[in-house]
Amino acid sequence: MTTNQFESTVIIKDLGQRSKLSSRSINLALVANILLAILKTTVGIFAHSSALLADGINSTSDVVYNTAIAIFIRSSRKPADDDHPYGHSQFESIGALVIAAFIITAAFTIFWNSVQTMFDYLQGGEISGINSLALYVALFTILLKGLLFIYTRTVGKKTNNPTVAALALDHRNDIFSAAAVVAGTLAAQFGYFWADPLAGAIVAVFFLMSGIEILRDSTDILMDTVPGQSLDKEVRSLLEDVDGLEGIEQIQAHRFGQYLVLNLTIFVCGDSTVRAGHEVAEEVERRLKKEIDFLQAVHVHYHPKPGS
Repeated sequence: MTTNQFESTVIIKDLGQRSKLSSRSINLALVANILLAILKTTVGIFAHSSALLADGINSTSDVVYNTAIAIFIRSSRKPADDDHPYGHSQFESIGALVIAAFIITAAFTIFWNSVQTMFDYLQGGEISGINSLALYVALFTILLKGLLFIYTRTVGKKTNNPTVAALALDHRNDIFSAAAVVAGTLAAQFGYFWADPLAGAIVAVFFLMSGIEILRDSTDILMDTVPGQSLDKEVRSLLEDVDGLEGIEQIQAHRFGQYLVLNLTIFVCGDSTVRAGHEVAEEVERRLKKEIDFLQAVHVHYHPKPGS
């Protein structure tokens, strides 16, 4: 069995196991973000760390969107029906869009607050000293989010779930933001109090970049974007030794969440009977479904090869 055309990791195709892993990663993120939201916001206020407080606000927004995407993931499990013959997996991409929206909003909020603090400092205002407790909270965040990032990224690849993949990127953002808090806190302890709001601004830039990345990827899925050249090459490679196949005229693909539907136009020998042409088409369909993960359907149209 080959791996999925989009990832090098072996994909889990069992829907029950896929759903279980996706839900577990989201529930773990929800519990972790509730803990971090309380911890970072409280310590950020007490320790006078704008970067840590901003990170705490981000964790609070994480709790909100974690709850929202849990609903989308549950909706994506609905079975196919007459109106949705390929199921409801597009809800996963909508969940990723929700994550992107929250990340981009948090980026602008954090950046504005950090710039405002820096502007006040340059105008002669004072920035309160920062308690070293903020440093320990940030280090704890790096450890916790590092473990969650590794786990969630692995689950995202195995399930090919865009919501889980986006969640892994958000965990990575939290690592960057916590690292910025560490740098800002250490600099502030040496008297460079302006470094803390600068760290907050850097965090915002990282957030914005990842938010745009998630937005682009999830939009591609919703807009039916497929890996045209790589998929074309893979299909032709898989079918090159099919008996009776004289050539491939056209390959078209449609994407429904993580699923693909292929439409192929192939050539068979002009002397072939209808039954023989049908057998070639069946072999094409069988081989593609066997070798390409999440291939939901294959529609094959055949006609005589010109000049045969």
